Amino acid sequence: QVVLVESGGGLVQAGGSLRLSCVASGRTFRTDATGWFRQAPGKEREFVAAISWSGGSTLYTDSVKGRFTLSRDNAKNTVYLQMNSLKPEDTAVYYCAAKTSSWYLPREGREYDYWGQGTQVTVSS
Repeated sequence: QVVLVESGGGLVQAGGSLRLSCVASGRTFRTDATGWFRQAPGKEREFVAAISWSGGSTLYTDSVKGRFTLSRDNAKNTVYLQMNSLKPEDTAVYYCAAKTSSWYLPREGREYDYWGQGTQVTVSS
């Protein structure tokens, strides 16, 4: 199995930045894609972004394009989500997820095999 742990969340003013980290352990050789999702109170979970093992392929939802950037350091088994120009609408619990043996970057949470515990991001106005 793969165990994922997120970190880097916190409270930030609108317009500020945060960098989230997702550290994977276990059978990481089977992790082909890493996704980020978020869930705000009273709302359903939504897709944020995804990145391939090589880092050569990325996918972002429209609302974060130009503000969020994915990267990864496979030597550290870590994926990073750099979040700039944060808005109050970005407030949510952010989760990372891993998909094994994937030929594409899924947008649907049900397609991912492993999930982290989540990290809270709060953006104040």
